[in-house]
Amino acid sequence: MSGNDYQSPYTPNTDHDRQQMLEAIGVSSVEELFKDIPEGYTTDSLDLPPALSEPELMAYAQELAASNMVPGDYACFLGAGVYRHHIPAVVRQITGRSEFMTAYTPYQPEVSQGTL
Repeated sequence: MSGNDYQSPYTPNTDHDRQQMLEAIGVSSVEELFKDIPEGYTTDSLDLPPALSEPELMAYAQELAASNMVPGDYACFLGAGVYRHHIPAVVRQITGRSEFMTAYTPYQPEVSQGTL
């Protein structure tokens, strides 16, 4: 397998795949495909920060999530039962039983009005 044939799970098309797609629509390059977009609507640089490794990204996401506040960590005056509830572990098992399942799909007004 040559370097150009590598298929990343995030960029699934190889150079060959892209070339075949361009040929199928009758253009020779990606630049030609996008040439009709006015100059003011394109950019040469996205000015993105450097890429993070997976462990760095996980650490960053955890740090970001830690900045969230959840009810119970502070005085909460939301009312209407908006606080941490204890839900016994058996609830998931009971509600997952077939007796509690239905093929009925609610339509939007029922969902938004809470009639179910």
